[in-house]
Amino acid sequence: MATLKEIKTKISGVKKTKQITSAMKMVATSRLRGAQMNMEAFKPYANKYAEVLGSLSEKAGDNVSPLLQKKDKADSIHIILCSSDKGLCGGFNVNIFKKLDNFIQSLSDENVTLSFTNFGKRGRDLCRKEDKNIIKEYLNIMGAKFDFSFASQCGEEVINKFLSGEYDKVYVVYSDFVSMSKQEPKVKQLLPIPPIEKADVKEDDNKKFLAEHIYEPDIKSLMSSMLPKSVYIQIYDALLSTSTSEHAARMTAMENATKACTDIIDELQTVFNKARQAAITLDLMDIIGGANALKG
Repeated sequence: MATLKEIKTKISGVKKTKQITSAMKMVATSRLRGAQMNMEAFKPYANKYAEVLGSLSEKAGDNVSPLLQKKDKADSIHIILCSSDKGLCGGFNVNIFKKLDNFIQSLSDENVTLSFTNFGKRGRDLCRKEDKNIIKEYLNIMGAKFDFSFASQCGEEVINKFLSGEYDKVYVVYSDFVSMSKQEPKVKQLLPIPPIEKADVKEDDNKKFLAEHIYEPDIKSLMSSMLPKSVYIQIYDALLSTSTSEHAARMTAMENATKACTDIIDELQTVFNKARQAAITLDLMDIIGGANALKG
């Protein structure tokens, strides 16, 4: 059995760990509020943009822009991988990487060439470990505030390489924030832009309707400007959702770690009390035995 001093040292160490995990939980909670507010503030703009774009694309057709045209064969696929820069967020990154592996295995053509743009150090480290072709890295931005410029820069690069024929398809792998306790990894096709469908509206629902948009100049000019921006918006939305999911996962992980520390402290305190009681009992037995020996 461990000595009382050793048990005290363990209790002290676990208490310090509990203080660290509790502080990290508070930091993650604070950052989660800001990230969630940014994500929710951007959603109405993204949804309205998709609605207007869907209305225009229905009239324009698929031949209005090369960004809408599908290629017969995809020999080169580019993946934008969104992950965290830091760890201690439970299975957040592991779930994203599993989704990526399943997607790669689902590709029918084994000879397809894969390349990556990484947002976050964890995804970058995975690509280096598996000897993936990394084209661009964006590090140390996922845990902090970032603006639309990162998404537009990345989107412009992949669009140019898609138009030049270097990429046949472009996907983004990210974590979709569903709730505080659920973050779902997803794979979304960015290029060629998949068919944009307008929301279904019931005929007997007078509260919902699809607006008829007035536009000028012609649809082709508008679509050539709006379609690239649609890619930027989807990348930015994926980054916001991944950042929010990371903070939520870290908050949950640190909360569980704090509870585990509390349970360990209680168990060690019980062991300490038993060891102390055993030591007191042995001392009493020695005293009683010595007293009886003197009487004899």
